[in-house]
Amino acid sequence: MSNQVRTILPLVLLSAVLLSIPWLVPHCGFFALVGFVPLLWAEHLASERGVKRFWGWIYLCFVLWNAATVWWVANATVGGAVFAVLANALQMAVIWWPFRLFKKRFGGILPYIFLAVLWIAWERWYLQSAEISFPWLVLGNAFAQSTRCIQWYEFTGTLGGSLWVWVCNISIFLCLKGVRRPLRTAFFAWTAAVLAFPFAASAHLYHYYKEKSEDSIKVLIAQPNFDPYEKFESLSQDEQNAVLLGIYEKAMQGDSTWTGLLIAPETFTGDVVLNDIAAGNTFRTFQDFLSKHPGANLLFGASTYRIYPQVRRPAPVARKINGGWSVSHNSAIMTDTSGRADVFHKSKLVVGTELTPYPKIFVPLDDKLGGVMGRCVGQKRISCLPFIRDGSVTKIGVPVCYESIYGEYCTGYIKAGARALAVITNDAWWGDTPGYRQHLSYSRLRAIETRRDIARCANTGISAIIDQRGDLPARTSWWQEDCIEGEINLNSASTFFVRHGDIAGRSCVVIALIVALLWLLSAFSGRKFLLSR
Repeated sequence: MSNQVRTILPLVLLSAVLLSIPWLVPHCGFFALVGFVPLLWAEHLASERGVKRFWGWIYLCFVLWNAATVWWVANATVGGAVFAVLANALQMAVIWWPFRLFKKRFGGILPYIFLAVLWIAWERWYLQSAEISFPWLVLGNAFAQSTRCIQWYEFTGTLGGSLWVWVCNISIFLCLKGVRRPLRTAFFAWTAAVLAFPFAASAHLYHYYKEKSEDSIKVLIAQPNFDPYEKFESLSQDEQNAVLLGIYEKAMQGDSTWTGLLIAPETFTGDVVLNDIAAGNTFRTFQDFLSKHPGANLLFGASTYRIYPQVRRPAPVARKINGGWSVSHNSAIMTDTSGRADVFHKSKLVVGTELTPYPKIFVPLDDKLGGVMGRCVGQKRISCLPFIRDGSVTKIGVPVCYESIYGEYCTGYIKAGARALAVITNDAWWGDTPGYRQHLSYSRLRAIETRRDIARCANTGISAIIDQRGDLPARTSWWQEDCIEGEINLNSASTFFVRHGDIAGRSCVVIALIVALLWLLSAFSGRKFLLSR
């Protein structure tokens, strides 16, 4: 074994392990605060010793981290899992390439600042603009199972957590590397402060935060527990409807005066044609049920379609059907005994299974393959669904499944008037793996960022009520038919993060551009800058 392998490999493996722990072990988010330190040290040694092809070691670290934390995607699609691991790791590793080039021209702390802001700028692009987006391992998500540590996300959002991770890692690394004596005491004090202060601030916010309740809504969250791989084979839609409504009836105990919100999971039914929703069998069955419970509203997920009886293709992703075209959506529908049907179409779609990216390129290819990719269309602007009680309308934001990962996106529901959120999802595709637990924990981040109660309904595990501090006053177990009966509080106040958005991410984009401009000017001037260490 070469000296390079003996020196570099243990550090690379250690970083991969430390970065993975927060996603795999509850209450261990603090490991992310030191996760990059071994890799930074390995890079420092490689630079000093002139190690060639070090980029491969960086890529290995991120492949291992991605594989350890999102391997469960393979339960739904092996090809998708391999692509997610390799492509996501590649993007992470590519960020280190300009950092290492920059470090050859600039000394001191500036290259590390450039690395941090460049990484967070990439995370913001992933969360906001990327056509193919998989932001599961955004660094701020490391604290999703350590919510008492990050109550200040109501001010910064998740990328504030990413910034904290980088500041701590760089500060600890520089302490280990050595700081010049005049600055040593001050820098050690700074490192201790950036480690401790966010924990202390969060503890204070958690302890003194009082759940805001301008009003409340009773909810029945049904977890029907259907195997998604057998959903359309072992049970007909009529049988599935009967199971769902039986869960509600059992919880209501025959009370025809029950007033509140009934919630069913994502894609519960596939027989809703948007041209005539009232004609759908499931919708008519729900209307019959609601006629016996006139005080109830029902929110359910559906794979919906709109038929276009025309010759011209209405959208690039439309599929040809007899006499026209069909455009599909992953939708949330709110109805009550009046027969109304308010619809929201999921916008943040899963690439491959729901979304065909760059349709002008990939739709013709997919047509030749027989149409294997999903072609859902999302709505362009966020809207809320109305819960109507005694003639009064309360707006509910309904992030559908994957949308609950996107923090700043979810603030759009609050800006549209949502006083509470309802997340509907189907996490059963992944089996009994860390995936569904991680997905639940991201909804807890949204509760903190927006200070909204969340009613989360999953096909099977984990359905839950999440309060405004990200705690779980009620939850279900995995692979178990169940129902949660409880209340969610309504709040119309807006957090700093809702009002001002992702300031941390936007600031890092600006700083990254400024530093890149400094680099460009340096390259033209031919000067090398050695800043104070």
